[in-house]
Amino acid sequence: MGTARPKQYLPLGDLPVIVHVLKTFSRVSAVTEILLVVPRADVPHVRSEIVGRYGLGKVRRVIAGGRERQDSGLAAVRAETTDIVVIHDAVRPLATPALVEAAIAGAVCWGAVATGIPVRDTVKSTDAEGWVEETLPRERLCLVQTPQAFRLEILRRAHERAAAEGFYGTDDAALVERTGTRVRMISGLARNIKMTTPEDLDWARWFLEKRGREMGEGATEMPERVGCGYDSHRLVADRRLILGGVDIPHPRGLLGHSDGDALIHAVIDALLGAVGGGDIGRLFPDSDPAYRGVSSLTLLARVCSLVKEKRFEVVHLDATILMEKPKLAVHIPAMIEHLSATLCLDAGRINIKAKTNEGMGFVGREEGVAAFAVATVRECGR
Repeated sequence: MGTARPKQYLPLGDLPVIVHVLKTFSRVSAVTEILLVVPRADVPHVRSEIVGRYGLGKVRRVIAGGRERQDSGLAAVRAETTDIVVIHDAVRPLATPALVEAAIAGAVCWGAVATGIPVRDTVKSTDAEGWVEETLPRERLCLVQTPQAFRLEILRRAHERAAAEGFYGTDDAALVERTGTRVRMISGLARNIKMTTPEDLDWARWFLEKRGREMGEGATEMPERVGCGYDSHRLVADRRLILGGVDIPHPRGLLGHSDGDALIHAVIDALLGAVGGGDIGRLFPDSDPAYRGVSSLTLLARVCSLVKEKRFEVVHLDATILMEKPKLAVHIPAMIEHLSATLCLDAGRINIKAKTNEGMGFVGREEGVAAFAVATVRECGR
């Protein structure tokens, strides 16, 4: 950076770079505590002039790090007790709360998550003298960012092994990979750059000023969109009754090309509606034998991938099942669990209700089942 002052303390707009980071994490409800790791000599200054001055209440501890980034990471994981740990660079001030939430949800789902963006340029490897050796397939290459999120036991084991073997990696995910644990890559943000040069700071200032002007004109940083879904299926003999991925004991099940799960189908249409993705019939036509008898949870997982490709994340789901018999209340927790795991969405953000139709209509006559769903998604950034 070419400055006497460490780059994490340099001004970016009205705040130091590191305060932008801490405020972003403070806005994430799933983050219960922030552990700040800084050079030993900086600890008193950071406690008073960063944490105290800017009222960063979620920063519960400021501890001394080590000579290398990895040494600081080891100090952090040894001090932590929470189930899920998120690691983030103090000089990436343009990450968003949505990105942090996505990393946390991914760690809950898969155990180890890194964020990153696809490589846009052609990449070549060269020898020591600068001669090109190979052109690498960029389709499978990513530029890795933070946040990275892990189950604590996975990250701690990786750090302790690296320390014992004297191995240093360039990020925490590399240490986890060495243990044989697979790391899932999820979409990062192009704007989530690391402040390394004066030009990076200039760009970040321009971005924040531009966003400030847009916000002043009524724009929002991460617009939310809502989609509605509906589905109904006839009850017939010799079919299993599956709703929300749960196999429910009943003499009749739902007729359909797939497993007939009306609840999941309504959820799929709600998600597709929110992101402008068409509808379930267009995506998974009943004329395609590939979808005959398929689990609707499999279809939901594919739609979830489509939502992410369009740079949205699911933030809330509300659904209602209309069915006269049997009573479904006892099965709702399992339905929520299936949806939570498939969408990598906190169970507290999913609501499912079951209603009868008081003997009216095709539901009341026990001829079929209907389901409604409303999905809220949020734009992750472009």
